[in-house]
Amino acid sequence: MVGKVIVVGVSGGIAAFKTVSLCSALVKAGAEVHVIMTESAVKFVTPLTFQSIVKNPVIIDIFSEPNPAEISHIALADKADLMVIAPATANIIGKVANGIADDMLTTTVLATKAPVLFAPAMNVNMYANPAVQRNLRTLREFGYRIMEPNEGLLACGWQGKGRLPEPEELFEVISQMVQVKRDLEGVSLLVTAGATREPIDPVRYMTNRSTGKMGYAIAEAAATRGASVTLISGTNRLPVPPGVTFVPVQSALEMYEAVMERLPEQDVIVKAAAVADYRPKEVYDQKLKKRDGILTVEFVRNPDIAFEVGKRKRPGQILVGFAAETEHIEEYARNKLLKKNADMIVANDVSQADAGFAVDTNRVIFVFRDSPTKRLPLLSKLEVAHAIIDEIVRLRAERK
Repeated sequence: MVGKVIVVGVSGGIAAFKTVSLCSALVKAGAEVHVIMTESAVKFVTPLTFQSIVKNPVIIDIFSEPNPAEISHIALADKADLMVIAPATANIIGKVANGIADDMLTTTVLATKAPVLFAPAMNVNMYANPAVQRNLRTLREFGYRIMEPNEGLLACGWQGKGRLPEPEELFEVISQMVQVKRDLEGVSLLVTAGATREPIDPVRYMTNRSTGKMGYAIAEAAATRGASVTLISGTNRLPVPPGVTFVPVQSALEMYEAVMERLPEQDVIVKAAAVADYRPKEVYDQKLKKRDGILTVEFVRNPDIAFEVGKRKRPGQILVGFAAETEHIEEYARNKLLKKNADMIVANDVSQADAGFAVDTNRVIFVFRDSPTKRLPLLSKLEVAHAIIDEIVRLRAERK
């Protein structure tokens, strides 16, 4: 953090008191911190509180220019390595999503080219409101990063999602964002993610519990570190990471075709999707009606995409596979490494509540051909994604 310039925007919410601790932690870590407060924010915490901690003037009024040699909002926008809006109210989210710049904070956000992190905090019903969710999707599409609020007892008395993350959690994300490396510049990386759907009839299909969170985190991490990323994804509802080329598919056959078509120009292929091993032999044109007795559906094997990639990959291409297991994790992962001709397998026990499908954390094992196995502790999926990228960078360096 030493030497990094972080602009902290504080909007009018009761959670503003947590931002005081965040600023203190950033200053102690060596960052140069500047605080911008909205007029509503000063109703909750005084500017003097922040100024005493960051040792820089706190700016509220856009027309107040303490230094006549510069325009404050442009100067801060230019010098910022990162902007953080915490708490980010529904109002500030809506303004930025719609390009409204009517105060110091919104004007600076729209003027900066630095990464911007929004940390929403509000009543659970406000957060779930379709207008707020639409605005958050817009911010993600613009390339801003959103840190999801925590769940718990809110100041208004409601219980649910809407609490500002703790200062320690915010600090960790900020630390990752300002220290990110650009070590994949010029690298083409393909990621598969999510579950495939294998149709039975027009209204039924077979699928699995994968949500795509791990694959999307890898796509986000790789793009952040400079790669040209193609994300081939089965069905899910996750926002596409900024700067990523998105290819939606449904079935395993569609994913197979999409991967094979793009394989020759890729430097790295990460197979994080949960692809169905089988599909119904016959897909009915009309809905199957209920009948007496047992319904038998015959299945046939789908193409093994990872196996085909391993067979066709050219010298220098890196293949990373995933092994979602419930027993004999490392043994099965090593077998998969050899069978698929992969360079690395990321294995995890999906029977664990905190490391399986549909959660934001993972506990994985890295299995390699010529290097010792690595076991990672419980981490966020984005942290796991960056750890995977670290290994990909190492493997590419060894090949060179």
